Amino acid sequence: MAIKKYDIINVEQPDLSFWEKIYLPAIGKGLWLTLCHWFSRKRTLQYPEQRREDLPVARGGLRNSNYRGLHRLNKDEQDRVACVACFMCQTACPADCITIVAGPAPWPDREKYPVTFEIDELRCIYCGMCEQACPVDAIELTPIYNHIGLTRAEMIYDKDKLLEVYDQTKDLKPRRSPDIVGYTCDRRREALDYWNKIEQKTSKI
Repeated sequence: MAIKKYDIINVEQPDLSFWEKIYLPAIGKGLWLTLCHWFSRKRTLQYPEQRREDLPVARGGLRNSNYRGLHRLNKDEQDRVACVACFMCQTACPADCITIVAGPAPWPDREKYPVTFEIDELRCIYCGMCEQACPVDAIELTPIYNHIGLTRAEMIYDKDKLLEVYDQTKDLKPRRSPDIVGYTCDRRREALDYWNKIEQKTSKI
């Protein structure tokens, strides 16, 4: 398809003034900005002697409630994994770093649970979309930012590792909605009971 004439925009190079051609005003502005930062308050931390979690948020400190660090899998009030293997976090992940293998749940209040749950922390971009997509508040990002591994295999966190992270950080960052798993299951039971009653009424008619 040919390009139409009204889609063509001619861009001409602007004429520079004498001072713009010699660049002295621009150099002076840049040096002035550098001097202003030179005498301003420093925000550089001497890590690891100084750490962000020891500072207030106004001075560049770490806010535990919304920092996106190492992942964890939450547990419910019965100390079970809260994940219901709905694959929403795996679907929403833009880096494709989550792998889930679902299986029939051994508990009566849910249909599935993750037999395998792995996150490749090297591939992850820590965007938090998995946390937002989870309908049962099972996966969260924690304030842990200094996790290391000597090999690539050590940076692939399986279900056991993610549950261990929850045990380490549950006091530092409590679960936002600990009752949401039971709420979802109760709503599912109510919906099934409702439709079963409707089927019974229609079968009698």
